[in-house]
Amino acid sequence: MFIAKQLKGKNIVEYLLYMWQVEDLLRANKLDIERVKQTIIDQYRIDEGRKCELVRWYEELIEMMRLEGVAEEGHLQINKNTLLALTDLHLRLLRSSKFPFYGAAYYKALPYIVELRSKSDKKELPELETCLDALYGVMLLRLQKKEISSGTGKAMEEISRFISLLANYYNKDRKGELDEILN
Repeated sequence: MFIAKQLKGKNIVEYLLYMWQVEDLLRANKLDIERVKQTIIDQYRIDEGRKCELVRWYEELIEMMRLEGVAEEGHLQINKNTLLALTDLHLRLLRSSKFPFYGAAYYKALPYIVELRSKSDKKELPELETCLDALYGVMLLRLQKKEISSGTGKAMEEISRFISLLANYYNKDRKGELDEILN
């Protein structure tokens, strides 16, 4: 919860990847709050008040996952909404002639996005979700200390560059710095 709040204000893409990881951690703990307490919450060196806040946050996420039918797979609606906001901004940036570097980064990453989609069993995913899925997958491989091929590394480099630009523009948009330019 504390990390999520920090990331949401700082880097929306890192926030989404973190929240996807939280969803997976909750699934790994069978959406059982007692297991979550033992495997996750008890690892934090924080006071009881903050632990209670964390327990409540995880309980709420578990309840949302059950209600939204994403206990086995998929993403919470709050995360989908964030992705929709990113997609909306992405499309506005592409339509504007005032962001040529963004368009260039996107079109440089596009062949890799298309290749990822063609190799994926999730061909229906929107482009941005494909990018985030790939970044998340590489993050998991790194956590497991598994090797990443040079081709995958190159693809992730271009996709990361593009997604990083989008995240930066998202922060500017939230602050109202793009209002006059995009509208």
